[in-house]
Amino acid sequence: MKKLKNGISNNKFAIISISSVLMLFLIYNIFSVNIVQALSKYGSRGNEVTQIQTKLKRWGYYKGNIDGIYGSQTLEAVKYFQRKNGLAVDGIAGKNTLEAMGIFNSPGNSGSSSYSNDLNLLTRLVYGEARGEPYTGQVAVAAVVLNRVRNSNFPNTVAGVIYQQGAFTVVSDGQINLTPNSTAKKAAQDALNGWDPTYGCIYYFNPATATNKWIWSRPHVITIGRHRFCK
Repeated sequence: MKKLKNGISNNKFAIISISSVLMLFLIYNIFSVNIVQALSKYGSRGNEVTQIQTKLKRWGYYKGNIDGIYGSQTLEAVKYFQRKNGLAVDGIAGKNTLEAMGIFNSPGNSGSSSYSNDLNLLTRLVYGEARGEPYTGQVAVAAVVLNRVRNSNFPNTVAGVIYQQGAFTVVSDGQINLTPNSTAKKAAQDALNGWDPTYGCIYYFNPATATNKWIWSRPHVITIGRHRFCK
């Protein structure tokens, strides 16, 4: 009888120990989530905030200093970006907002594989569409794709934009499958990091070969190399 009691006691102890470990694990995860969320909202500081400010300033959403402090100006800029991109307007740079900005390196963000896929596909598009263009022109082609992703009139993913029917000739003629060089990859990375030499353009074309009358009607912003970039 005594042996049975000890066995029951040991089992109770084991159950209590497992329960305690599970409870601690749950508390840790909840606490970790709160920490991650706190990195991207009003009052927080750090490298991620600097990235947010840098991107939003380049895109014209943010007018303040790039100081790594998530203050009132940054808050309003994030809300402005969210409104323009069909996101929940809460002023918090959470997972969806960060991904829309092309920021995938924050703690707890599972977008690293998504970033890799976007980078690879964007690199192949740049190589197919603009490998003979100056470097700025290659970045500009990648930037047009990303500007379309943020525009409600286009698909909201890099793959969706690139593979939209009739959008890019390199998809229909197979050049999208060529092996890109390191320059195309660097140009795609620069665009993903926020460099937009087109100032928000969503179209480009080669005036020497374009036959579509509609594309000529688009407001011209800048010409880089052989491409005319338009809104």
